[in-house]
Amino acid sequence: MNEQIRLDFQRPERLDFDEAILCARKSDPHLTVIMDRVLAHGARCLMTRLEPDVFARMAPTYRERLDYDPVSRTAYLNWTPPAELEPPRIAVVSAGSSDMPQAAEVTRTLAYLGAATKQFIDVGVAGLWRLLESVDELRTFPVIVAVAGMDGALPSVLGGLVPGVIICLPTSTGYGVSNGGETALHAALASCAPGLAVVNIDNGYGAACAAFRALNMIRRAAAAPTV
Repeated sequence: MNEQIRLDFQRPERLDFDEAILCARKSDPHLTVIMDRVLAHGARCLMTRLEPDVFARMAPTYRERLDYDPVSRTAYLNWTPPAELEPPRIAVVSAGSSDMPQAAEVTRTLAYLGAATKQFIDVGVAGLWRLLESVDELRTFPVIVAVAGMDGALPSVLGGLVPGVIICLPTSTGYGVSNGGETALHAALASCAPGLAVVNIDNGYGAACAAFRALNMIRRAAAAPTV
């Protein structure tokens, strides 16, 4: 098994963020070897799709090193919170409270990476006034992650109202013709609001990394010397 595990400890040098471990479909012994490798290297890692029952089976020596959240199914291994965060520059906007697990994966991933966020929860288009109440504030964020299932209308509406980078996170929330998030995905891909970026269904980690990449380039541009 050990030969099958090759962790990317050089990723921060290339991308400015760590490798994450997808826990789904990995065995308990497999996860143990991965955590041992991370700790032996003096590194840290983000663990995604870590189900509560899998976390509960881990030995106490591992659980005490993990900051675990069952809603997002994420865990931080060997992680220390940053001493200071800049004001939030990424907004996470979710259409309904049923989208909370995916939105939480976004916010937890970004918190691990050291990027503060502000959440706007349950502002879907079924009650458009809820979103319109926040539009002026949302216009101040350079990066927005729009989280929506069902018909997936929220990203298109946001795309016509605010100027920031919008990353669409379609979710599997819904039933019937929502088809496990495919309707929301197709709505985002087919949106007539120009310039939207789209990640895979329920891929909160991927949406967070896209937002972090955008924010990092904004930071670099702001820090670059003027000619």
